[in-house]
Amino acid sequence: MQLEDITPLILTYNEAPNIERVLEKLAWAKQIIVIDSNSTDQTLDLISRYPNAQVFKRKFDTHTLQWNFGLQLIQSKWALSLDSDYVLTDQLVQEIQTLNPPTQVSGYFIHFKYCVFGKPLHGTLLPPRQALFRCAHSKYIDDGHTQLLQVTGRSLTLKHPILHDDRKLLSRWLWAQDRYMIIEAKKLSAATYQELSWGDRIRKTKLLAPLIIFFYCLIFRGGVLDGWRGLYYACQRMLAETLLAIRLIEAELANIYSPS
Repeated sequence: MQLEDITPLILTYNEAPNIERVLEKLAWAKQIIVIDSNSTDQTLDLISRYPNAQVFKRKFDTHTLQWNFGLQLIQSKWALSLDSDYVLTDQLVQEIQTLNPPTQVSGYFIHFKYCVFGKPLHGTLLPPRQALFRCAHSKYIDDGHTQLLQVTGRSLTLKHPILHDDRKLLSRWLWAQDRYMIIEAKKLSAATYQELSWGDRIRKTKLLAPLIIFFYCLIFRGGVLDGWRGLYYACQRMLAETLLAIRLIEAELANIYSPS
């Protein structure tokens, strides 16, 4: 696959701690499309240092609409969708260059390595993401607090991972997680028991999920092998699940005490 046939697409909002490390690994791209949700920090100044990055401002409403807006601006055959804390490895770029996708293949899933202060962990809860895909065969749809990419055609999985390396302040992380969990709580509350996965059924118990996630990250995903970074990640994920539990309780109480 020719790298000039791929346009990286990035969403940003106040990503000054991360965006340079992401863009430095995209020097090969002829054009990078950045959809910015009116950042108020140094994000835009930092992006302006990279001549292959073009910024389009759009007020944020949903991730799905932001991604689809960006896809409409891409003129190449393939898109590489990246969050503003996704850092490509040299091995992944080389693997992409060796691809020769047949016409029936429209997308590629990519695994993640989660980083804590720049160091990759042994395991992560992040599932593979379909990040490389043919633009003409793809669109985003809503799925709880995030989005899903619908791709028409066959999809394969690449060998080498993306580094998920978020170095924003904890206060910003909490702010983002709380926003996500409000939406996630609405999704879980509206779904029937039969519609939920086993994981989401556990999350709806509220008390069990934070503890299960903590020990799952620490023991089953190898967090103990990463020392304090593994403990940090386990505590971080437990905190996120606790926020969701609180939002679920809040939604239930609102339904009980709301005027009929």
